[in-house]
Amino acid sequence: MTERWPELPYADWKDTRDTLHLWTQVVGKVRLALTPWLNHSWHVALYVTTRGLTTSPIPWHGGSFQIDFDFVDHVLWVRTSEGHFRQIMLKPMSVAEFYEDVMIALRELGVDVRITTMPNEIADCIPFEQDTLHAAYDADFANRFWRVLLSASEVFGHFRTAFLGKTSPVHFFWGSFDLAVTRFSGRSAPRHPGGVPHLPNAVAQEAYSHEVSSAGFWPGGGGPINYAAFYSYAYPAPDGFGAAPVKPKDAFFSKELGEFIMPYDAVRAAREPDAALMEFLQCTYGAAADLAKWDRKALECGLGERGKVRPISA
Repeated sequence: MTERWPELPYADWKDTRDTLHLWTQVVGKVRLALTPWLNHSWHVALYVTTRGLTTSPIPWHGGSFQIDFDFVDHVLWVRTSEGHFRQIMLKPMSVAEFYEDVMIALRELGVDVRITTMPNEIADCIPFEQDTLHAAYDADFANRFWRVLLSASEVFGHFRTAFLGKTSPVHFFWGSFDLAVTRFSGRSAPRHPGGVPHLPNAVAQEAYSHEVSSAGFWPGGGGPINYAAFYSYAYPAPDGFGAAPVKPKDAFFSKELGEFIMPYDAVRAAREPDAALMEFLQCTYGAAADLAKWDRKALECGLGERGKVRPISA
């Protein structure tokens, strides 16, 4: 329960991972349905908490409600600003059952919401109400996953302090099932081609409307990288990006994904995992910013320090 970077072997928790991915989509789509659109789809994301993941407050008829995954006591909490709540125990159950339980809890709390039940960003998928295939929940692995998110979020947050330009929060996207933080150069980007499974092209094009360097954590899920890993990419990728020398030594460029990859196991095995992850974030961002000729002097500052105001020049 206290290990900062616990083991997370994809093969051992694959079924739980796949089910949890879909559960987060059910919850995330509630926030999507009731929240005004924010640039780059930031309004749909979940946030890491001291116990799991949260929607944060969602406006509803002059008040608000919030949905929280608690991966310590393994409960889904639905709470309103009026003090009412419902609980759903997190245990092995199908996506169809979870979806029904969430909708019932919301109706009992007076929240009338309809969501699109087809999952997003998953090639071969089943509407939530029909999905009895995904029904695994290993509480230990769910807890490990959250602890990795918690540790990664701390490092990502510190990395975020060294940028003066536009930067995203550290947030969790339920579509792609990853924790991410993104920096922006301030320049517009070429129109994204789209083509993401079960995602309107307009969403991808709005998300990548501006030039970015983005990094994150992905817990595995098939494809060329079927293990937990940290990633870093640029859109549009500048010439020579894939050939740029990066650190630590275990980092490499995946041609299939078009991203730099740092295996999670390499980070947790490092003498100082936090420092190894920070080096990966800074080095890959530096490669993107230099090759794309970002105005680094205007956009960057030193890493933030506790209790110390950022110095500015006279």
